[in-house]
Amino acid sequence: MDWKRILLGSAALAALAGGPAAAQDAETLDLSESEYFEAPGANVLVFSNWYDGLFADSKISGVELIQQGERIATNGDVRLSATPGQWDPIGRMVDRKVDVANGRVEVTLEYPQYDFRYRIVAQEAGEAVKLTVLLDEPLPQALAGKAGLNLEFLPSAYFRQSYFADGKPGAFPRYPAANMVAGGERNAASGRDIGPGAEPLPMATGRTLVLAPNDPARRVTIQSAGGDLALYDGRNQAQNGWFVVRGLLPAGQTGTVAEWTLTPNAVPGWTREPVIGHSQLGYVPQQEKHAVIEMDASDTPAGEVRLLRIDPQGNETVAASGAPQPWGDYLRYGYATFDFSQVREPGLYTLEYRDQRTAPFRIAEDVYENAWHPGMDVFMPVQMDHMLVNEAYRVWHGDPHRDDGRQAPVNHEHIDLYRQGPTTDTRFQPGEHIPGMTVGGWLDAGDFDIRTQTQYAVVRELAHIWDQFRPERDQTLVDHDLRRVEIHVPDGHADIQQQIAHGVLYLVSMYDAVGHAVHGVVEPDVAQYTHLGDAASKTDGLIYDETLEFGERTPTHSGTPDDRWIFTTRASALDYGTAAALAAASRSLKGFDDALAAKALRIAEETWQEEQSRPPFTYSHGNTTGGWLPGEEFTAAAELLNTTGKPQYAKRVAELWPEVSEQAPQYIRTALSVLPRMPAGFRSEVEKAARKIVSAKEPFTGPNPYGVPITTGGWAGNGAIMQSGLTDYAIHKAFPELSDGSGVYRALDYIHGTHPASNLSFVSGVGAQSKEVAYGSNRADFSFIPGGVVPGVLVIKPDYPENQENWPFFWGQNEYVVNMTPAYVALVQSAIDLNRNTR
Repeated sequence: MDWKRILLGSAALAALAGGPAAAQDAETLDLSESEYFEAPGANVLVFSNWYDGLFADSKISGVELIQQGERIATNGDVRLSATPGQWDPIGRMVDRKVDVANGRVEVTLEYPQYDFRYRIVAQEAGEAVKLTVLLDEPLPQALAGKAGLNLEFLPSAYFRQSYFADGKPGAFPRYPAANMVAGGERNAASGRDIGPGAEPLPMATGRTLVLAPNDPARRVTIQSAGGDLALYDGRNQAQNGWFVVRGLLPAGQTGTVAEWTLTPNAVPGWTREPVIGHSQLGYVPQQEKHAVIEMDASDTPAGEVRLLRIDPQGNETVAASGAPQPWGDYLRYGYATFDFSQVREPGLYTLEYRDQRTAPFRIAEDVYENAWHPGMDVFMPVQMDHMLVNEAYRVWHGDPHRDDGRQAPVNHEHIDLYRQGPTTDTRFQPGEHIPGMTVGGWLDAGDFDIRTQTQYAVVRELAHIWDQFRPERDQTLVDHDLRRVEIHVPDGHADIQQQIAHGVLYLVSMYDAVGHAVHGVVEPDVAQYTHLGDAASKTDGLIYDETLEFGERTPTHSGTPDDRWIFTTRASALDYGTAAALAAASRSLKGFDDALAAKALRIAEETWQEEQSRPPFTYSHGNTTGGWLPGEEFTAAAELLNTTGKPQYAKRVAELWPEVSEQAPQYIRTALSVLPRMPAGFRSEVEKAARKIVSAKEPFTGPNPYGVPITTGGWAGNGAIMQSGLTDYAIHKAFPELSDGSGVYRALDYIHGTHPASNLSFVSGVGAQSKEVAYGSNRADFSFIPGGVVPGVLVIKPDYPENQENWPFFWGQNEYVVNMTPAYVALVQSAIDLNRNTR
């Protein structure tokens, strides 16, 4: 078959549809030293990244397309269903071989549970990449009609776009409305717990598919040399589904069983528009002010950057100007900087470079004063579990999880990194209701579990904010008797103290119920875990009774097993972490709720004594059983020392420091907090660690133009960046000769928009332009929760920084986690304090 003729025919179809493809010269895709195929404006990655080990399919692996600066396709691989969900089986990588000289990447993968091994080969083919699936043995019988080569396309990239299937036009639906067929096993990730299985039928089939023929940034052509290609809408199965191109693998054959020619749309001379990184919030007069200009690798700095001052009449004057200073390369882009630190006059400004202009921002003494308000006024109340949360006309959610919770089954590995060990370590039998835990806590993230390790981190950070800054802002009514929260309604109490109390109520309920810290309270199954919207509608709020039929109810019980599970295997790290939070909280609650403060401190001290009386429980699994045990013990000793001043805690702090200091960046804030209660020798040792931290200018990724530690894991690094700022502030307060605290401003500038990929503020609703499509409980509405902080820029290996604003379901980039907002509030409070003391 003449594939060149088919390619030319596809270009002709595009031209007939109004696209410019036929008028452009072809650009070849060549395999680069970065181990991906590239042409101007088009990259094809082949297993440069691997599926997320924590949460399975995170849409960052297989064959992927980056086109005109946006990653539009991923998960090109052999999969076992047409529109796989997050927990569907994924092939395991065995080997990856890259032959740059011959333009070839070969990956060997397997599904060991089916004794099925296959190879995917990607080969340069002019302006295309030829993808081949090779089998040495025929498909296992169990996979006949199931295994197929898939490639998933980002739905938001194809909203309001069209396609051709063998020349027949069609339109991508804005909202899923394709046909489904009932039958088979129900997909666990479908969000349903009743009814049969259901699978989508193809929207179109054909040997040649042309996607978005009239859009140069989205146009992709795929031809199959064998069977038909089918186009599916995975959103019919789940809101986070993608458009999927799929070709079934034939049964009974070996050798080449699938062959696609994949042609992205390269654009000769294409250059990505520069991004002017700057703070969407603005700057205080005396801080350093740097714009970071991110440019295509083929671009070079040219022309001037101008800082324009805007007056009340809309007139503009040039406040500063100059050529951007070349910085060098970082990841796939080149960078230049523009320093306007000398501009201190308060006012409204905008930056201009080439034909771009930023949103207006302020230079003002009070620029940070209100930045933390959305976080405490809205985000933290919205995350409150076991409370109805209302904001004027809107109910964010009803009073959820009144049926908490059931003892988790033993020897059970669960979703979201929860696992129960061989015993319950409680008086309760597996499946038995554990009373007393329907109080307090925050919904962990875009999902609805209460992860204890996160809870005590929130309580500690809020307590430290109260210790250091004592912000008495009151804009939220919290009534635990009525289980009601009213946003924007003052009630005479400081909101931070009320939030601390809410967290403490959950933490102490664990000890009242089972006598020790639990891992958390989490959904019993994937169908409930994927719930979106009102948390109160996720369960029926009635305690499960196995003697009742499914759906049968009494006033207090039901036969529907939707109650969350409580994972209870003893882990000393969790008990120490909880004791630390309770000790810190007891300081903050004095004068607000003295009884709760006393109870918190009593439990903290009793927990410490009990843990010190025996060898530790070292059970560990995932990220739900506490942090590093020596670090958690050190933290507990430090917080108990700060609260009580008792010498036994000072003694243990000193004993643990030599070991803990090996991980000083993580624990230095805690060590610095106890200096007034420790001998001079300890201060000297901590000062050595502080000096080492301050001198380490290039952590994690090494140098970058933003001056912050950008991480490269599967979860983006805003948390680490904020912690670096908080650490610098703590060192400055303890040892002002070592640091001026400017790391606080650098971290805030990064969070507020001076970062790779875009210049949006990563705090929803804070700054002129901010994250407005994020992974919260309202993500299906492509919306946001004000004051939530997203993880930020995820580095897709080897060199692509991404934060996708049009698709909220990338959890590693866009998922709010409840402890991020208190860290941000603490960082803003640090900046306010720095500014007041350095004017």
